[in-house]
Amino acid sequence: MVARQAAFAEESAEAEVLYANLEKMKSLTKKIQTSMSRLDVSGRTVQEAIGPIYGNTQRLQTTNTNVDRIMEAIERVRQPLDMRNKEEQILRERPDRVGLGQYIASIDRTNRALKAMKSSGMRSNQKAVNELGGLLQVGSQNLQEVFRDIVRQDSQPIEPLQQIMRGAEFPMISTNKSAELRTINTHISNAHAAPNGELSPSAKVYAQERGQYIQLSLQNLSAASLSTARKVNADAIYKPGSNGIGTYCAGIQGMFTAEYACICEIFSRDEWGAILAATCSAALQTFAGTLRDLDNHIKANMLTDCYLAYEIVELVSTTSFHLEDKTGELKHEISDAMKPIRETAKSSLTYLLNDTRTKIQQTMALPVDGSAIPLTSEVMQRLQLMTSYLPPLTSIMRSLGDGGWTNTNTANSTSSLPTLKSFDVGADGQQLFAHYSMDTIDTLLSNLENRTRSLLKGKSLQGVSMANNVAIVERMIRSSELAPLLANTAQPKLDAAKKNAKNTYMDGWNEIFKLMQDVTNTAKAPRPPSTGAAIDSAALLKSMSNKDKDVIKEKFKGFNLIFDELIAKHKAFKMEGEVRKQLGIEVQKFVEPLYARFWERYHEIDKGKGKYVKYDKAQLGAIVNAL
Repeated sequence: MVARQAAFAEESAEAEVLYANLEKMKSLTKKIQTSMSRLDVSGRTVQEAIGPIYGNTQRLQTTNTNVDRIMEAIERVRQPLDMRNKEEQILRERPDRVGLGQYIASIDRTNRALKAMKSSGMRSNQKAVNELGGLLQVGSQNLQEVFRDIVRQDSQPIEPLQQIMRGAEFPMISTNKSAELRTINTHISNAHAAPNGELSPSAKVYAQERGQYIQLSLQNLSAASLSTARKVNADAIYKPGSNGIGTYCAGIQGMFTAEYACICEIFSRDEWGAILAATCSAALQTFAGTLRDLDNHIKANMLTDCYLAYEIVELVSTTSFHLEDKTGELKHEISDAMKPIRETAKSSLTYLLNDTRTKIQQTMALPVDGSAIPLTSEVMQRLQLMTSYLPPLTSIMRSLGDGGWTNTNTANSTSSLPTLKSFDVGADGQQLFAHYSMDTIDTLLSNLENRTRSLLKGKSLQGVSMANNVAIVERMIRSSELAPLLANTAQPKLDAAKKNAKNTYMDGWNEIFKLMQDVTNTAKAPRPPSTGAAIDSAALLKSMSNKDKDVIKEKFKGFNLIFDELIAKHKAFKMEGEVRKQLGIEVQKFVEPLYARFWERYHEIDKGKGKYVKYDKAQLGAIVNAL
């Protein structure tokens, strides 16, 4: 019991200690709460006091950052402006004084600064942009002058004839200078972007200087082409190669090709064609003017100088082909320059046909000895000469189409209007020329045949005249380059013309045929056979009446008179060798058997006295064989 009470007393004491501690904790808690309240009030007071100061500090930091950025921007803006003064000292000088490399570097720096200022978009930079742009323009102009000076050093006019005669290469800008020019051109092009379709400033300088060089170099060849066209004898026919146009074309081809090679070394690929065209423009204008002057000369002397037109067409076409092959350019420019002469060459084909027709139709007299007219040889000489110009002629004929030269309006046409036939690019050029040649020969012979009927009296004379002209035609074909060209077309027509001329000539001998016809019959004996058996002329005559004998006598007398007259005419006619031989054979084949048959029957009419029978068979045979 005592122990339990002692335990309760101890626990009671501990509880009292705990209660006492609890009271202390409550008192401490109240104090803490009071302190927290005072701290909260103090915090709000501090926040209210310090808050504005903190906000101002943040704004000041932002302002500082912005100011720093502005200073950096100002520094960047000032850098080009500061640089301008330095670069201006360089760019205002001549490049050769400061050194080309340093000068170009200054231009590059200025160009970069200008681009930077333009990209900034700041209005305050506009004045500086303008100043730098002006400075860059000054530098570019100075570079252009240096570019011009370098180009001029290798642009002294030359005499192309020396290169042509020696077969030497045409001079070009040296490799070192080309490299220098290429560098300068690159920087000028970078500084000044040319509008679409326009040349860069350096390209314009190049085209001007080199264009003048080419034009001056070729001017003597142009003058020579015109001077060699003039003739001492106005009727002289143009001879191939006698005009200077061939040398002129060779000079153009050589100089233009060399110039293209120079351009390729200096400028960029997309500029080559335009710069070549601009550089050669002045020389091409002179060339076109020269061709126009030659064209006027040809038109004024079409009959003798149309061959010059064909030669020019061939030479200029060949030059155009080679230039296009080497450069890919100038085809249209050269084609335009050649166009007037090509049109004249076309019209010449019709002109020559019409000239042949007109001259024959206007002929008021033909040779009374039956000789060939000079026009026949002239026309055939034209065709012979044309064979020397087959390439250009066949090209022209293809553009006209087969038979297009017969159009009477072609000679007066100022434009080339295509026809369906002209689109036949696969046409055989030699065949077209053969057709034209036969049209020319047909025009000559058909019109000449009509005039011989009108102007010449007597079938024999008409026949001899036509035979002689046909013989000239045939001979001049056979002895020239016309032979293979006309092998399949000419001979059948010429054979027909020869046969017609022969028949016309032999029509003049028909009177002999009428006289030698044996129509006399006797009442006492049958008509002698025509078997070739020997005939007793005396016996035959005995069976005839005196009246029939008188008829035979008159026939012999008539034969003698007509035969002598025809033989005299035959010998008096002027015949080509082959014509005389041919017609002599025809006369022999016709007269000799006819007379021999009549003579065998009736030669005893004058008993060998020769009063009526002037010729025996042998004598007549000798005469006709001699023809």
